Parts: sequence; C-alpha cells; structure tokens
Amino acid sequence: MGDDIQMIVQGEKDIAAAHLSLDLDVLNRLYHPDFIIAQPDGTFENKTDVLASYGSGERHWTLAEVDQLTVKVSGDSGVAFGRWRAIGINKELHFNYAAKFCSVWVKTNHGWQNFAYQSCEIPFE
Repeated sequence: MGDDIQMIVQGEKDIAAAHLSLDLDVLNRLYHPDFIIAQPDGTFENKTDVLASYGSGERHWTLAEVDQLTVKVSGDSGVAFGRWRAIGINKELHFNYAAKFCSVWVKTNHGWQNFAYQSCEIPFE
C-alpha cells in the first residue's frame, strides 16, 4: 500500500509540474478518460474540456505546486487531500490562487489515474 500512496503523491506532483510546462501528454496520461473537475465557480469540466482549455494558449503558470498532501488508499481507489498554489495568467487576467483540494484516484491498467477533483479557495500564503 505504501507504493500506491507514493505513486499517487507523485501523480499529484507530476500534474502540478505539467501545468508549468503545459505538458498535455502528462495530463492526458494522468487524467482518467472519465475525469471530471468541479471548478470553484460550481461548473463541471471533463477531461476533454480541461485539456482543450490548457491547450488554448490562454493560461500560463509561473507557480503550480501541491503540498500538505495526505493520501488514503483502499483497494484500487485512493484519495489525496492537500493544498494547491498557483500564480499565473488566465485569459489575460493575473491570478494568485490557493485551494485545499480532494482528488480521487483509481488504479487502472495504465497505472494510477486522477478520476475526480474538487477544491475550495483559501487565502494565498
């Protein structure tokens, strides 16, 4: 189980790093085909929506990181809780964003993949 926890932790870190370089291949590999994200404004986006948004050229990150991670695993499911911090530009608007998040992972034939994600904004520190 310890290896599974470390793989999910690494997956969270790899997703954050992929934001900095806009590495859509990494995001495509780590997001499950049925990935869904509940955005802070209450809208839902699927994997296709997210990858299209990141590939649009309207978003750029100068900081994207996760920390304060706690991961729980049960069978082929895992949940990561942590803090996300980001600085960047989205549609020409600058942002400093921090959130606490809950990220659901599932073990598939392709390894651990992020299945669902939700966050709530917190003060940026």
